[in-house]
Amino acid sequence: MLDPQHHQGKFGADYIRVLASAAGLVWSTDDLDVDGVDLTIKQPGRTKYGFSPQIEVQIKTVSRPRYRQGMLVFGGLSHTQFNQLAGTDFAVPRYLFAIHVPAVTGLFTDSVTGGLMLRHTGYFLSLRDRARFAADNATRKVTVQIPVSNVLDVEALSALVAGSSR
Repeated sequence: MLDPQHHQGKFGADYIRVLASAAGLVWSTDDLDVDGVDLTIKQPGRTKYGFSPQIEVQIKTVSRPRYRQGMLVFGGLSHTQFNQLAGTDFAVPRYLFAIHVPAVTGLFTDSVTGGLMLRHTGYFLSLRDRARFAADNATRKVTVQIPVSNVLDVEALSALVAGSSR
């Protein structure tokens, strides 16, 4: 069995993989995480927006989320991780995906009539409009606020990928 932290993180990544599959998108991972990208998600082939539009994502999970004024208040990014997402100079657009998962791993999924339910909800945020910190610091944390209207579902994921080549 995985320890609870790894189990939670793996479930968050699998949650995104399921959404990508449901959207008809493909995903890949680098053989080594050297720049904060957990998954690359793309629409294969030629589209009206270009050939194989794609995004890169960093996935974080939270089991005890804090909400304030329509925002998920997420304090789980180090300055280094923030810097790997912030700014406009990426060849491929990058997003933070924050997945609210149950605190109890046995509640990650549930079999319901007609299907399998994944708990709870994913959110997305672009840090494109944010300035990076002057120095990377892997131990210092930064808080970001993610609008709860940025729900990550099949339609939103598809739109993020399609919009990546505009």
